Amino acid sequence: MTKADIVREISKNTGIDRHTVLTSVESFMELVKDSLAKGENVYLRGFGSFIVKTRAQKTARNISKNTTIIIPAHNIPSFKPAKTFNDKIK
Repeated sequence: MTKADIVREISKNTGIDRHTVLTSVESFMELVKDSLAKGENVYLRGFGSFIVKTRAQKTARNISKNTTIIIPAHNIPSFKPAKTFNDKIK
Protein backbone atom coordinates (compact mmCIF):
# COMPACT_ATOMS: atom_id res chain seq x y z
CA MET A 1 0.00 0.00 0.00
CA THR A 2 1.40 3.39 -0.99
CA LYS A 3 0.82 6.84 0.45
CA ALA A 4 -1.61 7.56 -2.40
CA ASP A 5 -3.58 4.41 -1.49
CA ILE A 6 -3.74 5.49 2.14
CA VAL A 7 -4.94 8.98 1.18
CA ARG A 8 -7.59 7.51 -1.14
CA GLU A 9 -8.90 5.11 1.54
CA ILE A 10 -9.04 7.77 4.25
CA SER A 11 -10.78 10.16 1.86
CA LYS A 12 -13.31 7.50 0.88
CA ASN A 13 -14.00 6.44 4.49
CA THR A 14 -14.31 9.95 5.95
CA GLY A 15 -15.70 11.99 3.06
CA ILE A 16 -12.88 14.53 3.39
CA ASP A 17 -11.36 15.70 0.10
CA ARG A 18 -8.07 14.11 -0.96
CA HIS A 19 -6.02 17.30 -0.82
CA THR A 20 -6.86 17.85 2.87
CA VAL A 21 -6.13 14.22 3.71
CA LEU A 22 -2.82 14.35 1.81
CA THR A 23 -1.79 17.47 3.72
CA SER A 24 -2.65 15.78 7.02
CA VAL A 25 -0.75 12.58 6.20
CA GLU A 26 2.33 14.50 5.04
CA SER A 27 2.20 16.71 8.16
CA PHE A 28 2.05 13.60 10.35
CA MET A 29 5.06 12.07 8.61
CA GLU A 30 7.05 15.31 8.94
CA LEU A 31 6.23 15.53 12.66
CA VAL A 32 7.41 11.96 13.21
CA LYS A 33 10.64 12.59 11.28
CA ASP A 34 11.32 15.87 13.11
CA SER A 35 10.68 14.29 16.51
CA LEU A 36 12.99 11.37 15.78
CA ALA A 37 15.68 13.76 14.48
CA LYS A 38 15.53 15.56 17.86
CA GLY A 39 15.87 12.22 19.65
CA GLU A 40 12.25 12.21 20.86
CA ASN A 41 10.25 9.00 20.57
CA VAL A 42 6.68 8.99 19.20
CA TYR A 43 4.14 6.77 20.97
CA LEU A 44 0.80 5.96 19.31
CA ARG A 45 -1.35 3.96 21.73
CA GLY A 46 -2.82 0.87 20.09
CA PHE A 47 -0.59 1.23 17.01
CA GLY A 48 3.05 1.31 18.05
CA SER A 49 6.09 3.40 18.82
CA PHE A 50 8.58 5.13 16.56
CA ILE A 51 11.80 5.10 18.56
CA VAL A 52 15.43 6.08 18.11
CA LYS A 53 17.97 3.33 18.77
CA THR A 54 21.66 4.00 19.28
CA ARG A 55 24.13 1.69 17.59
CA ALA A 56 27.47 1.43 19.34
CA GLN A 57 30.80 2.02 17.62
CA LYS A 58 32.17 -1.12 16.01
CA THR A 59 35.09 -2.36 14.00
CA ALA A 60 34.41 -3.74 10.54
CA ARG A 61 36.67 -5.45 8.03
CA ASN A 62 37.10 -4.84 4.34
CA ILE A 63 37.98 -8.37 3.26
CA SER A 64 39.10 -7.47 -0.27
CA LYS A 65 41.68 -4.92 0.96
CA ASN A 66 42.39 -6.73 4.24
CA THR A 67 41.87 -3.55 6.28
CA THR A 68 39.78 -2.64 9.28
CA ILE A 69 37.59 0.42 9.57
CA ILE A 70 35.80 1.88 12.54
CA ILE A 71 32.10 2.56 12.14
CA PRO A 72 31.20 5.36 14.58
CA ALA A 73 28.23 5.21 16.94
CA HIS A 74 25.05 6.39 15.26
CA ASN A 75 21.28 6.60 15.75
CA ILE A 76 18.74 4.69 13.67
CA PRO A 77 14.95 4.98 13.57
CA SER A 78 12.91 1.94 14.54
CA PHE A 79 9.25 0.96 14.81
CA LYS A 80 7.93 -1.26 17.57
CA PRO A 81 4.31 -2.36 17.01
CA ALA A 82 1.85 -2.36 19.90
CA LYS A 83 0.55 -5.64 21.30
CA THR A 84 -2.90 -5.10 19.74
CA PHE A 85 -1.21 -4.42 16.40
CA ASN A 86 0.76 -7.68 16.62
CA ASP A 87 -2.31 -9.64 17.66
CA LYS A 88 -4.26 -8.39 14.64
CA ILE A 89 -1.44 -9.41 12.26
CA LYS A 90 -1.20 -12.90 13.74
